[in-house]
Amino acid sequence: MATLYVGGRLFDGEKVLDGQAVLEEGGKVRKVAPAAEFAGFSGETVDTAGGTLIPGLIDCHVHSLSGAEGNPGVVQDRLSPAQLTVRGMEFMRATLEGGITAVRDCGGKDYIEFAIRDAYNQRRFLGPTMRCAGRMICMTGGHGNRTGRIADGIDEVVKAVREQVHAGSDLVKIMATGGVMTAGVNPEDAHYSAEEMKAGISEAHRFHKCCASHAQGALGVLNAVRGGIDSIEHGIFMTDECVKEMKERGVWLVPTLAAVKNILKGYDDGDRSIPDYVIEKSRRVFDRHIASVKMYYKAGGRIAMGTDAGTPHNRHGENARELEFMCEIGVSTRDSLFFSTASAADLMRLSDQGRIREGNSADFVLCDGDPLADIKRAARKENHRLVVKHGQVAKDRRGDFVNAAQRVAAE
Repeated sequence: MATLYVGGRLFDGEKVLDGQAVLEEGGKVRKVAPAAEFAGFSGETVDTAGGTLIPGLIDCHVHSLSGAEGNPGVVQDRLSPAQLTVRGMEFMRATLEGGITAVRDCGGKDYIEFAIRDAYNQRRFLGPTMRCAGRMICMTGGHGNRTGRIADGIDEVVKAVREQVHAGSDLVKIMATGGVMTAGVNPEDAHYSAEEMKAGISEAHRFHKCCASHAQGALGVLNAVRGGIDSIEHGIFMTDECVKEMKERGVWLVPTLAAVKNILKGYDDGDRSIPDYVIEKSRRVFDRHIASVKMYYKAGGRIAMGTDAGTPHNRHGENARELEFMCEIGVSTRDSLFFSTASAADLMRLSDQGRIREGNSADFVLCDGDPLADIKRAARKENHRLVVKHGQVAKDRRGDFVNAAQRVAAE
């Protein structure tokens, strides 16, 4: 049965279109055309008047098995594989209901997240489209070594990449530097050598896998970029040299502003389960992180939305708040929406998502009001009237808005 979305504004992932309607049928966008062309349509109609229909949002950096506790790794270690799987499915369903219709898991545990991915991607359950990296590849003692694949030297790094490919990973993630959440490492230090990075990235590309790098310090960023990386995750201590070389090579930056911001908020709100070393490093990197993202944005570099959801107080289902955080540091509302839809889809190689156009998957968020005027209309899930995945309603709050309007009218 076909459904017509008509009456309000449309942001198609790249531009705003007024007076347009969208016809969905069989989980696909069948037609986008002026509303007048659908006169006499007798099927189901979704009234978008007073709202804006946008593509489903895409988060390019989550950890689906981590629960956003003050110390997620400790909690994760106490749970069985079965418990982690069920909890991960709950997290991903909450993510979908929060307006995120596709995610990229940038590091799980023992490939447990692959079962969640397959269940959703095969449509056995309604959830976001998932792409998974499998085990993060890191050096001995490096960032992510709790659950990652430890590999030292070129031959071992190549072997580790091949293991991820064999296991069924959609992308490969290599840890170029230290990070905030691992004890005893400095985010500014390069971990892998330039030669190790290049070998791992080249091997991933040989098997047609996108390659992402956790890279915070400048030297590690450059090692990854010069090795052919597709995306830099975080990019906290980027320099002008990093920006120049990333832009020249068309590398995406996935900022994850939510990560450090939510760690510090959680601590300020009284959570003392967050390790002291995490708080110390978060405070040290906070301002520099924002400055780096602003540098790359000002330079016109490629950016794709990512949150690092699952890290302390960075909750699944609240992912869309990243759009608001981007706008707070000077990103335009249009660009924050583009980075979270079309650009993110391009990074994840989701050719049928991220844009509302004929033939694409019918993945929508109906925002109340105009997110181009106020990004909170898209960034806060309480302002979502409707979330749709493959043409199926995942979250329907239209009645709440009707009731609110009726109460205002009665007053």
